[in-house]
Amino acid sequence: MKGIKNRNQAMNGLFILFGTGMMAAAVNCVFEPMHLVTGGVTGLGIIIKEVTGNMAGNEGVPLWVTNLVCNIPLFVFAFYLLGKRFLRKGLLSASIFTVYLGVIPITGLPTQNELLNTLLGAVLMGTGLGLVFAAGSTTGGTDLLAVLLQRKFRQFSDPQILAVLDGTIVLAGAVVFGLEHALYALLAIFIVTRVSDSIMNGLKFSKAGYIISDRAAEIGSRLMKELERGVTGIETTGMHTGKKRTLLLCVVSRKEIVELKEIVFETDPYAFVFVTDVSETVGEGFLNYRAEYTIKTNKN
Repeated sequence: MKGIKNRNQAMNGLFILFGTGMMAAAVNCVFEPMHLVTGGVTGLGIIIKEVTGNMAGNEGVPLWVTNLVCNIPLFVFAFYLLGKRFLRKGLLSASIFTVYLGVIPITGLPTQNELLNTLLGAVLMGTGLGLVFAAGSTTGGTDLLAVLLQRKFRQFSDPQILAVLDGTIVLAGAVVFGLEHALYALLAIFIVTRVSDSIMNGLKFSKAGYIISDRAAEIGSRLMKELERGVTGIETTGMHTGKKRTLLLCVVSRKEIVELKEIVFETDPYAFVFVTDVSETVGEGFLNYRAEYTIKTNKN
């Protein structure tokens, strides 16, 4: 059990490290050079940088500074309202993301096609965001602000408040940079949402194998020993023959389903097997349940 926990923690750390790096690369190499305000604190930072740059005649306030200044009070309030379990991992992700924003140079992509650049930036951001969410973490920003505001305005849901916050930032971006940039930003938002959802669902995706065999005990023993997966035996009755048999249920990863079928048919060539998709698997050997998966859990 301890080994599984350590392995999951290491995997989550890698998800956060690579995910925040991809997000920062999308911001510094695509969104900021193209002036795409996709909402969030980074979108607000792009606006502030442009406005302060025009006022002072320089490059304006760096994005990492805006991200740092905005997130500090949010995490302070989150600590008092949501507890230190959420703060620990969320603060780590936000800190790494801020460092990446300061380290990765702001430089546009070599391609001149704005649509292709928008698509690439959105895929990078969506992939990075999906990895961070899969690790049960967040980079703070308007997501966290929406949760904090919902505690005051309980008649509205978190997504409703978040939509208002990000929508306001996107509208401000349209005013500062023009309608065309805002339309590209909306396209990026759509792609980011779809990609991050796909990453989340893909990481949780598993297969459930159902096996009916006269040699169920032997098959179950091999599955537990060779795949190191739990197996559940369910007593069933064949309606045609009236014969009682044991139905085995075993949930495995996508790559293990091939091994499962090989073990079954090596043991009993006449076994009956059917496989179904499992959209999410939580428990030993798969994802561990964590309250940080949904911030709402921390609020209750």
